Amino acid sequence: MGLILLCLVTAAYCMFGKRLEQTMVTGPMIFIALGVVLNQAGLYDAVYGEEALHVVAELALILLLFLDAAQTNLRVLARSHQWPVRMLLLGLPLAWLLGAGAIHLILPDWPLIFALLMAAILTPTDAALGQAVVSNPDVPERPRRALTVESGLNDGLALPLILLLASIAGSIVTHDARDWAVFGLKQLTLGPLAGIAIGWLGGRVLIWAKNTHATSKAYEGIGAIALATGTYLLADLIGGNGFIAAFTGGLVFGHVVKDRCHFVYEFTENEGQMLAWGAFFLLGVTLVPDALPHLGLGELAVILASLFITRPLAIWLSLAGTDAAPMTKIFFGWFGPRGLATALFAFTVMPDIGAEWGERILYLAINTVWISALLHGLTAVPAARAYAARLSELTPKAELAPIKASAKPLRTRNLPPRNAPRSGDDP
Repeated sequence: MGLILLCLVTAAYCMFGKRLEQTMVTGPMIFIALGVVLNQAGLYDAVYGEEALHVVAELALILLLFLDAAQTNLRVLARSHQWPVRMLLLGLPLAWLLGAGAIHLILPDWPLIFALLMAAILTPTDAALGQAVVSNPDVPERPRRALTVESGLNDGLALPLILLLASIAGSIVTHDARDWAVFGLKQLTLGPLAGIAIGWLGGRVLIWAKNTHATSKAYEGIGAIALATGTYLLADLIGGNGFIAAFTGGLVFGHVVKDRCHFVYEFTENEGQMLAWGAFFLLGVTLVPDALPHLGLGELAVILASLFITRPLAIWLSLAGTDAAPMTKIFFGWFGPRGLATALFAFTVMPDIGAEWGERILYLAINTVWISALLHGLTAVPAARAYAARLSELTPKAELAPIKASAKPLRTRNLPPRNAPRSGDDP
């Protein structure tokens, strides 16, 4: 019965999706809530849901890391010294350090290593929770592109830090005498090597196949998914980290094929959307009900500090000295919703750090995700409209500067999709 209701709700949401995008109701909100309702009504087996979550979570993380990275034009990104790069290179570490400080102050019983790990897990953002912002044509293209580039890359950039901290935390909890530095070094080097090898080889083969008309669009997508999962499996086989390999492989693959594999641009809008909804639903079925009783005042204070203080402050500081207007800095600071990356990273590192701290970190991450889905979903449409209206009163308007190129294509349902990045300078 639960699966029937899931199918019916999904079909209904898709029938009214365009209209719902203009409201404060978002897909993540609906599917998380549906999962919780079915769990409480006993209409969906949570044990079965947990088994499915393992598969969906791992697959979602592999594909999203690989394909998000594959959309990135590294040449354009390397030449850019503007908003997205500032937020990634300065805002990301600042948000981590400020977040760790906030956790250490609010939850003094947390050892420093776990505060650092938790802050790192809360750092990546998910533009899908603020889709009404990045797909709203009223918001100028430059701010929307900046948010798209940042959210597409910050999860992959945060991942090595998360894995390294999880390795250290695990060795402390288990009193394992193994050299965590050697273990971490293997994870952080063999993974990228596997990603570089598979990404480069796969990209070159695809280019050859397209030049000789040996393949078509229908097969390219299947091939890209196979490359992503193959990269993960190869890294795991040789002792590296598969998720880092997937991200690195995607960067190299995208650099080689550039705009010649349209699947990597279409996945997020189609198959990726279904995968994300499925993951949010399974989170609602299996983890949100268990996480809710662990939402104390201290945990709520950490979540609100992460959403309202540490991320906004980090973004404000990272954009100091740029041509971004003060309201743009505030807008960017708020629209850093915590989504699938936060949940899946916590879910992934949980086995490495022991049951006690693994559960505390997982539950705090899950509570952050559903609260962020609610708050960012409710504010996306009105905040985007208010921001656009205020920008129209500004002179001069750096946010309205013409776009020559972007490190990542801007995908939107409200405007015709742009199939690939253009050459030139990043805004």
